[in-house]
Amino acid sequence: MKKIFLILSILGISLTIKAQQSSNYNANNRFEQLESTLPTPNTYRTASGSPGKDYWQQRADYDIKVELDDINKKIIGSETITYFNNSPDDLPYLWIQLDQNLFEKNSSRKTAGTGGITANGISADAFKDLTDPKEYGYKITSVKDLKGNPLRHTINQTMMRIDLPSPVRSGQSVSFSIDWNYLITAYYGRSGYEYFAKDGNSNYFIAHWFPRLAVYNDVYGWQHKQFMGQGEFTLNFGNYKVAITAPNDHVVGAGGELLNPNQVLTPTQLKRWEQAKTATRPVLMVTQKEAEAAEKGKPTGKKTWIYKADNVRDFAFTSSRKFIWDAMQVDVEGKKVWAMSYFSKEGNPLWEKYSTMVVAHTLRSYSKRTVAYPYPVAISCHSGVGGGMEYPMISFNGGRPEADGTYSEAVKNGMIGVIIHEVGHNFFPMIINSDERQWSWMDEGLNTFCQYLAEQEWDRNFPARRGEPQSIVPYMRLDPKNQVPIMTNSENIMDFGNNAYAKPATALNILRETVMGRELFDYAFKEYARRWAFKQPYPADFFRTLEDASGVDLDWFWKGWFYGVEPVNQSIETVEWFGIDDQNPILKKQKDKETFEAKRQTMSNIRNKTDIKETVVEKEKDMNDFYNTYDRFATTDEEKKKYQDYLSSLSEEERNLVLSGKNFYVVNFKNKGGLPMPVIVKLQFEDGTDQVLRFPAEIWRLNDVGVKKIIPTDKKVVKWTLDPFYEIADIDTDDNSFPREPAQPTRVQLFKMQRNAAPNPMQQQNQRNGAGAIGGAKN
Repeated sequence: MKKIFLILSILGISLTIKAQQSSNYNANNRFEQLESTLPTPNTYRTASGSPGKDYWQQRADYDIKVELDDINKKIIGSETITYFNNSPDDLPYLWIQLDQNLFEKNSSRKTAGTGGITANGISADAFKDLTDPKEYGYKITSVKDLKGNPLRHTINQTMMRIDLPSPVRSGQSVSFSIDWNYLITAYYGRSGYEYFAKDGNSNYFIAHWFPRLAVYNDVYGWQHKQFMGQGEFTLNFGNYKVAITAPNDHVVGAGGELLNPNQVLTPTQLKRWEQAKTATRPVLMVTQKEAEAAEKGKPTGKKTWIYKADNVRDFAFTSSRKFIWDAMQVDVEGKKVWAMSYFSKEGNPLWEKYSTMVVAHTLRSYSKRTVAYPYPVAISCHSGVGGGMEYPMISFNGGRPEADGTYSEAVKNGMIGVIIHEVGHNFFPMIINSDERQWSWMDEGLNTFCQYLAEQEWDRNFPARRGEPQSIVPYMRLDPKNQVPIMTNSENIMDFGNNAYAKPATALNILRETVMGRELFDYAFKEYARRWAFKQPYPADFFRTLEDASGVDLDWFWKGWFYGVEPVNQSIETVEWFGIDDQNPILKKQKDKETFEAKRQTMSNIRNKTDIKETVVEKEKDMNDFYNTYDRFATTDEEKKKYQDYLSSLSEEERNLVLSGKNFYVVNFKNKGGLPMPVIVKLQFEDGTDQVLRFPAEIWRLNDVGVKKIIPTDKKVVKWTLDPFYEIADIDTDDNSFPREPAQPTRVQLFKMQRNAAPNPMQQQNQRNGAGAIGGAKN
């Protein structure tokens, strides 16, 4: 009976917990599978997340001739496009993207936008955009077939439909030509030019500059959502040959392989080119001294740079007489790749020291985690703005020191982070070719996650802006009414930086570190990249592949992090402490005595010790009997024998459990935020040691509001702490400890408004040393 009582006592705790949890059941479908949400698998896209046996995608090849008019800030181009219809459908018309029409006066960006008005007023850029009298946007001068016959076409803002004389049949191709021109905008987000009034020159960053095919695929048919500036691009792979004519004193860089170096480079530059192939540090193809001399001169003619790029989804280029240019070849997964940078003297000394080295590091880091970088070159261009923009093999990146050559740590790290991010876009979406117009997070979020990993590999103490769970907490604390799910169309996102970049990057970091573990996650993530390299994945393909390759059911995670806006907010409400009654009569009587004596310490008894000098029993000895000397807490021989008989009746395993002195704690966890996550709890013991326990998110599957968990320990626990390593993005840590931590005062600073910005630390050191400005290298 004693043995049965022991088992039932422990079981009673469990049954009580189960009854409490069942009575509060309100799972709200948080662990429901996503079959009803995700698209039905088919022969194009399978249930495993891989391309199906009938997967297809279109292709478009381009032969382009373009001239950069430096005087009139104009692009004049002509192209021949060959479109390959690999779909099972016959296509009576083609849709062409005209992204430069974003800047046309009646574009949707302007008519559907607010004109740049914010709570703080209107920005100078927005005001200039509203008042600029120039006529921007494409001027389409010709659309013809290869015989010179005009093709009927209709322009609808940033899209143009070409009506074919006869449908392009499944498995066939069609070729046609387009001539166009447009005025280049001053640098606006993604492309344009930066003008330097001091020397009268401009740096050009030319992107989405040619009419290009929209995507036709198995998911949407024609993806011809208008370009409104936020949702980026949905593009086909193809082969490019591009002849770029610019002033003959310009240096032209492009996302491709230079075909005519002997015609456009000087003998000195060709020699440096050969040196760069084996150098361990970037070699200056154009030095700062040479660039400064060029910016003082004038062109004497034109020069045509011919580039080719195979199996890319886009093409961009840069051009300026101000450019310093450095290059080196780096080994990436056994292949030699050119890493290059183009920058004007305004970027030095930062750019010459860091840019190309960061490019090389990024290629190695991303190739290790995804697929080996397949292209011959990767380029970073100094655009002068704070952010950056990406295209195949080339990116335009901000980060500029002060005029005296000094810079803050934030500027340096910001530049390094932006270069990693934009060069990293060569993988997402330039190789893993997601639909940016529809789902920004599939390239920005995945790329930001890989950027975070690459930043840590660059510098162990790199101050990453995004990726750590703590970084997303302020956003997730917002009222859910002011948030939208990650799975929101690009143009409808309310807080683009947090929603498309930071939150998905954090989610993937949590998957890697907390939910799946590094080994399972890294394999599955790399498998996704391998499956969808040079193809067009959609969200379901990503979700399914990570589950398929890891063997981990993540539907609850996608549902909470990607389809919902609930935050993570766990707490420890109560802790109950139980011990096993080993029925040792000596210990039991000793404890009973301590309890009895403690209860006698009443105020009356304490005062009576002095107020009552002598009781009757103390004075009259004959009033004493057996019970005045009887020790009710003494252990009898019968009780000792009974205890030994009890121990003998137990098996060795049962006897060890009874004598172990184990503690049993019933911990009441609450899910206040709604988003279920693993429960990580740190136990601090009386002897100063600690232990971390991890329970999977499935602990909430029967009741996602509250869970009681039995936790056995050998030692007494004095403190419990949830999420001790800040790994689940809990928005309120005040209730993560039990007993609760005492309240801490909020420190209030008293200060006077600073009229002028303080010098950066580099400037302060120069002032202490009596040194002048730190200029760029003059070699």
